[in-house]
Order: sequence, then structure tokens, then C-alpha cells
Amino acid sequence: MMPSAVAPLIDSHCHIDLEQFDPDRAEVLARARQAGIGMIVVPGIDLAQNSGALALAEQTTDLFVAVGVHPNSADSFGAETSEELRHLAHHEKVVAIGEIGLDYYWDKVAPEQQRRAFVQQLSLAAELGLPVIIHSRDANADVADVLRTWVSSEQFRTSALAARPYAGVLHAFSGDLALAEEAYSWGFVLSLGGPVTFRNAHALHALVPKLRLDRLMVETDAPYLTPHPWRGKRNEPAYVPLIVEQFAQLYGATPAEVAAATTAVALRFFQLEDRFGADVTERNEVARV
Repeated sequence: MMPSAVAPLIDSHCHIDLEQFDPDRAEVLARARQAGIGMIVVPGIDLAQNSGALALAEQTTDLFVAVGVHPNSADSFGAETSEELRHLAHHEKVVAIGEIGLDYYWDKVAPEQQRRAFVQQLSLAAELGLPVIIHSRDANADVADVLRTWVSSEQFRTSALAARPYAGVLHAFSGDLALAEEAYSWGFVLSLGGPVTFRNAHALHALVPKLRLDRLMVETDAPYLTPHPWRGKRNEPAYVPLIVEQFAQLYGATPAEVAAATTAVALRFFQLEDRFGADVTERNEVARV
């Protein structure tokens, strides 16, 4: 594990509110803090889960929340859903809209229903000036098509969101370099987690050094996508240093440099630059990759 002194780390995508953590959530959070994790962002799945995540964040200073309806929960998305999300998004602990997008791996919700919920939530994000956390599974082409249209729309271009440092993140990035570079042109960042540590992830290992470190965030997606050597067991935020160490090897940087760079990106993304007091956001001195 990386020493916590190098920089406060941020787990930008962690489902710490799910039932898998009910037996020992306090211990999981304690281990995260011991590992140097200074902040965790809990993404939304559906309205009930959004409310529960906010209740948890109210009791935990280092938890923040994204509200949204996951594509696999989009079958009942409607006008009332949008209104409830709009209401929840005004909570002081809400820092983004998400996770939203398209998922063609699981055959749970018809693609047209997923797309409708996706577009409506993008519109809400522009209205509220909040960045988006994008879920894309076996759907990169269609997700890119929706986002391409959105960022070129008048609503987005004239919104407060367009003036923010970043408009969104492609969570658990699974695309190629061309998609990454187009995402940068949209004002997006990328986020990667446990799979980068998998020994057989040769294509990902080849891609990562070509990605911009100044547009990268770290995530666990816990309890899923557990990094090596704990693959197959429940994931948790304390494993973020394992991901950072792998990034350091791939970029030819030190863990301290990767920690500083990714933390700076996350703080700017969520507009929490004063979260850790000092000049963490100014410590991103790693050149563009």
C-alpha cells in the first residue's frame, strides 16, 4: 500500500452504500482512511438508492454523492423521476449527475428506454451545471453519439456546466485512444480502476501510457472490479493505492506523482478544490501524456 503522506487519494466511483458493505461499512471506511483515501464519491443507481446514499453521506464527512438513474434502472424513468432528481441534486453533498448512460451487456432495459433516460439526465445536468458520470458497457459507439450531440447543443454550450473545468467522466473507460481523444475535446476526463492491474489486460496496459494523466481519475467501482491480488474478492476503497501503483509503473512516474495528478483532476472535476485545504490542486506537475 502507498503511504498516505504522498497526497490524499480520491475514490471517484465507489458503491459504498450497497448491501455488500452493510456488515462492516464502518470498518471499510476506517481502512480507506488509513490507506490515505480522503474522499469517496458514491454514484447513483435509482431514486431509492440516491436517497440512501445521501443519508449516508450526511453522516460521513468524506463521502459525496452523484445522483442519477443507471441505465439498468431506466425502465420506469419519467417526468416524475426527473423532478425528484432535480430536487435531490440541490443537496449540499451532491457533486455530479450519474451514473448515467447505456448498457447493452445486461438485457434488462430496452435500448430506446435507456437512451431516453440518458438524454433527459444530460439535459438536467446542463440545467443544473453539474458534471456527468457516464456508464458505458458494450455501447461505446452509441454513448459517443449521444454525448457528441449533447456537447454541441445550444443548451450545453450556454450552460454553467460548459464553463466548468470538466463536463463529465467516462467511468471504467473501455474505449480506444480515438474515443479518449474525442472525449478530451468534449471537456471530459477518464476514470480507470481495478482492471488496469489485471495481469492479462495487455491492451489496457498498452493504452494507458497514451492517455493524458492530467485528464485521469482513479476509481474502485467497489464492491466490483477488485484489483490484483485481491481479484475475486469484494473490492473496497482501501485498494486505490494498488491502482495508483500500477498507473505509476505504466506511466514511468512515481506513485506520489500519480496520486497528486489524479487527486488534482478529481478535485477540479467535482469543484472541491478546497477539500484538503492546501495546494493539492496545484501539485499536478506531470506533463501531458
